[in-house]
Amino acid sequence: MQTVHDHDSLKNALTAMRADGASLALVPTMGALHAGHMALVEAAKQQADRVAVSIFVNPTQFGPNEDLDAYPRQLAEDSALLKEAGVDLLWAPTAEAMYPDGFETVIRVPDISLGLCGGSRPGHFDGVATVVCKLLNQIGPDIALFGEKDYQQLAIIRRMVRDLDMTPQIVGVSTVRDDDGLALSSRNAYLTPDERQRATTLPNAIREAIAAIEAGCEIAVALQLLIRRLSEADFDPIDYAEIRNADTLAPIMGEKIENGPIAARLLVAARLGKTRLIDNWPLMVP
Repeated sequence: MQTVHDHDSLKNALTAMRADGASLALVPTMGALHAGHMALVEAAKQQADRVAVSIFVNPTQFGPNEDLDAYPRQLAEDSALLKEAGVDLLWAPTAEAMYPDGFETVIRVPDISLGLCGGSRPGHFDGVATVVCKLLNQIGPDIALFGEKDYQQLAIIRRMVRDLDMTPQIVGVSTVRDDDGLALSSRNAYLTPDERQRATTLPNAIREAIAAIEAGCEIAVALQLLIRRLSEADFDPIDYAEIRNADTLAPIMGEKIENGPIAARLLVAARLGKTRLIDNWPLMVP
């Protein structure tokens, strides 16, 4: 595996990798890799001849009350994992290489960024869209893979690529979960043993709400029951529990669907102790 930190080295590495016409997949990350990230790498290996992974802790997606300095940085450990997994290229730019002096441009995807995590983290998705746009331009992959766990992020990136006539195919990869159903996340390490046990209420309550809706329960009633279950497990506050259109993220409030069932997503964010957990699940709204 070749590791590069500057643009000239990146350009040379990409030229060599593409010399035989090989297809290229990109997995963008901020490092601190876990099994969820490695599932993206494995999916990338199945869909392209070469795989590039980026590791960059992006400062522009951190808000004023979010501790950028505390975000885990473990490049040596991450590099070893990627090398063992058969990754061809690791792009690990410095902040100066990504955002040189005088950098001003911001990519904003306004409507789809509203609400959900965008409501509590103003400017966060502007930073995400900007850095992903830069990474796609720098690497020029045929496909780029993102986890469905951060579903709003995935929807924003898909919209940005579509709106800007960018060429990579954006592939969503199903959320990787522990045996008890909790979505894998670096944040899970902050849960106490008791909190970790109670955290399984989140995916369980989501699945129960979806089953109720698909069986004909009113959306508002199902969401109220979901929120009650989370509250009983000491989730507080519950930032949101909403059903959105799977493509546009437009709210679905329980109105009659004119043209039959539509693909939707039930998205939830809630805090358990000091840890904010997010999860989502697909459903068909009848």
